[in-house]
Amino acid sequence: MSKIGVCDSGYGGLTILKELKVALPQFDFVYLGDNARAPYGDRSFDVVHEYTWQCVKWLFEKDCDLVILACNTASAKALRVIQQVDLPKYNATLKYPKRVLGVIRPTTEVVGNLTQTGKVGIVGTLGTVKSESYVIEIEKFFPQVQVFQEACPIWVHLIENELMGLEGTDFFVKYHLDRLFHQNSDIDTLILACTHYPLLLSSIQKVVPKNARIIAQGEIVASSLVHYLDRHVDFSEGLSKNSSVEFFTSEIYKDFNSLASVFYGESVFAKHAEILE
Repeated sequence: MSKIGVCDSGYGGLTILKELKVALPQFDFVYLGDNARAPYGDRSFDVVHEYTWQCVKWLFEKDCDLVILACNTASAKALRVIQQVDLPKYNATLKYPKRVLGVIRPTTEVVGNLTQTGKVGIVGTLGTVKSESYVIEIEKFFPQVQVFQEACPIWVHLIENELMGLEGTDFFVKYHLDRLFHQNSDIDTLILACTHYPLLLSSIQKVVPKNARIIAQGEIVASSLVHYLDRHVDFSEGLSKNSSVEFFTSEIYKDFNSLASVFYGESVFAKHAEILE
């Protein structure tokens, strides 16, 4: 029996884990935040891949046969190489192959059904925006949809310093959203393509036009995983179901717990993870 691993560069993936637990309360989860090396957003493709693959292998060693990359930057910069190069090598000698999924594909599979104008806005880290992953994936599923992007690198730092709701934070939220909507005023669907960003929802709602829909990824990713497990019954039956959650961080766990509780919505008690190779 194995567990479902969820990893992120830090805290944002907890907003995904929170929704996964709502949708799949019977399953066992292990969360890993690589806070010691966060943020990933402005790091190179090679570095993000290296860090992400180390985290994935750490979760494999914790009896996780399925790992969700609950980080847009990792999903954009590392997932393809992991799925196409690393996993085949890793699984070559295993009786039960390991699997790794991301958060970008589930979102891009449905976004075209949510827009009326065919104009979609993306806000994310510099790494996610530069990768063009959302543009490429949305083009595959909905070629008629136009995508407009804006990198908001300071948002993560504001959130992790617990500055949500302040006037200064509202300024930077408005600054980037004004830049996005200046590209096209008909954007009616806004994807929060960073798992931190739901914590800025109140500030975002002040700026986004009333007719625009704001999409956080948690529920979409959770729904996608439910359907994935329904389609792979044999794999699903091999997952343990004790309704447990374990939290780990590569940083000092006492420092992690306080802010992690803000993201997760309830108390978090983490342990230290030594993931460096």
